[in-house]
Amino acid sequence: MCGIAGFTQFNQPEGDQNTLKMMGNAIFHRGPDAGGEFLDNYVGLSHRRLSIIDLSPAGNQPMHSADGQCVIVFNGEIYNFLELREACIAKGYQFTSHSDTEVILALYQQDGLKLLDKINGMFTFALWDKNQQRLFIARDRMGKKPLYYFASDGRFAFASEIKALLTLRDIPRDIRADAVYDFFAYQYVPDPKSIFSHIHKLPPGHYMTVDKNGLNIAQYWDVSFKNTSTESEQVLTDKLRKLTEHCTTQRMISDVPLGAFLSGGVDSSGVVAMMANNSKNPVKTCSIGFDEKKFNETEFAKEVAEKYHTEHHEFTVHQNVADNLEKIVSYFDEPFADPSLVPTFFVSELARQEVTVAIAGDGGDEVFAGYEKYTIDAQENALRQWFPDVLRHKIFPSLANLMAKSNATVMRKGKSLLTSLSQSPAMGFYTTNAQLDDRDWAKLAKAEFKAALGDYHPCQITIDAYNRADGPDHLAKILYTDMKTYLPGGILVKVDRMSMANSLEVRAPLLDKEVVEFAATLPSSLKFKQGEKKHILKEAFKPLLPYGILYRKKMGFSVPLASWLRSEIKELAAQHILVDNGGLKTYFNMDYVEKLWQQHQSEKADHSALLWSMLMFQLWWKRYAV
Repeated sequence: MCGIAGFTQFNQPEGDQNTLKMMGNAIFHRGPDAGGEFLDNYVGLSHRRLSIIDLSPAGNQPMHSADGQCVIVFNGEIYNFLELREACIAKGYQFTSHSDTEVILALYQQDGLKLLDKINGMFTFALWDKNQQRLFIARDRMGKKPLYYFASDGRFAFASEIKALLTLRDIPRDIRADAVYDFFAYQYVPDPKSIFSHIHKLPPGHYMTVDKNGLNIAQYWDVSFKNTSTESEQVLTDKLRKLTEHCTTQRMISDVPLGAFLSGGVDSSGVVAMMANNSKNPVKTCSIGFDEKKFNETEFAKEVAEKYHTEHHEFTVHQNVADNLEKIVSYFDEPFADPSLVPTFFVSELARQEVTVAIAGDGGDEVFAGYEKYTIDAQENALRQWFPDVLRHKIFPSLANLMAKSNATVMRKGKSLLTSLSQSPAMGFYTTNAQLDDRDWAKLAKAEFKAALGDYHPCQITIDAYNRADGPDHLAKILYTDMKTYLPGGILVKVDRMSMANSLEVRAPLLDKEVVEFAATLPSSLKFKQGEKKHILKEAFKPLLPYGILYRKKMGFSVPLASWLRSEIKELAAQHILVDNGGLKTYFNMDYVEKLWQQHQSEKADHSALLWSMLMFQLWWKRYAV
């Protein structure tokens, strides 16, 4: 795993060797093992290397093709590189290394941009073609690896993280008003936006080409749900088990120590079981626990670790969150508020003491319908069919407004339900899962901020993704929506930044292209079956895991956020939200913010999600916006 950065200078000089070094040094944590630069009259490329495959200097980057006509900087892993390498050798390509990076160079010289159809992995890369004077940049299908770019007035630069772009001269830091609204609704800034007006994300499954005439962006992959399999459940279950095992063992290829994250949930436990069954040595596993029992899954992780005789390590998050929070948040160059970033940082830190590569169960919930929100949404969508439109559209909103006057948990839930039922399925999915409702936003946002937003609403991101889905039913459409929004914008950002903060590579077999495409052909009734989430994945893992692991109540990788804000991080949060709050008071009515704070502290209401987002926004603001 690595960090990449660079720029073009077709129209004007952008920088020199030192400029490239500064860009690389800004993301040193992504690749502490080696660094390198390439510079000619048209492009500059910078690379930081975390050595995983081919540890020799021959694997260092920027890497040149055998004929010297192409240069690449690459971040990620290509899991089918060995078979692709053999095919390139058969066609006459002479390799100088054993790295997967050189395979991309060889494929490009054979197939051009179509190489993306052949490679399977997690990646971003930038490839400079000297003959065509064209820079070719691509991002993996699911969005595991990041790619930010700046394009303005003939200038172009790219990097794995925004902080590398900000080392360049005169990069504007204007903040997008709609991205601020997005952040408080979703707890992240969805692509292709970034929090900065002039910096953007290359979306997953897309590539771009940059030359003297400008840049062009195109999509090369999308997941389709339209072809539903008619094979029996048993046949599909057996195929899924074999496929997930193949993708797991494929990710066990490494020239450095390798282990696994083990939460004790279905996904990570299944991955560890498959690793153990295909490893000659005990698998190294790592878990994170909490003092509060309802958030602590370590007993379940231990059960799996004991069954498979893993070399198990665990860390309990005690009273050390406040001491580490500012450092942890500093690795996010945009506001980011998924609270599980804290345990993800700690489990990555723990794993890095033992291994350089960790395999994780990420993606199982989005691909196979594992979240509780899918249960809620299924219930709400069923209820929509029961009530006539006049009741849903005329009466329910009025009842929701009445319930909104109370802070009681049951009333807030009732308000949310009635609001969702009054809306379309797509809008209802947004309402059920948004971290901020419109009534709070109306009281929170300043008048001038609302004016700057015009008629913009973050729900459009969810609705647009839902409407692009080609699935045959509502569940297929919301799974597609999460794969295009929450997964790349939330889950994968969190895992990438927190693992890379500790120079750790994380691989996710359940997000393999083949698994995702196969899962999209499965009938929704086999993913969510009579109220049971992830049904077919559990059936596939039945021979591997105890009943109590497969069918226990899902806890998720969550934290005791409400109590943290009343105890462990109360002082830190109060300082940034109520006192040193320059970012918040730019956009929000601070009287209402203080009201939310007091209600939470008195336990009259739980505003933990919104207050945490405010804290994360302010910590980001202090580092990047002032």
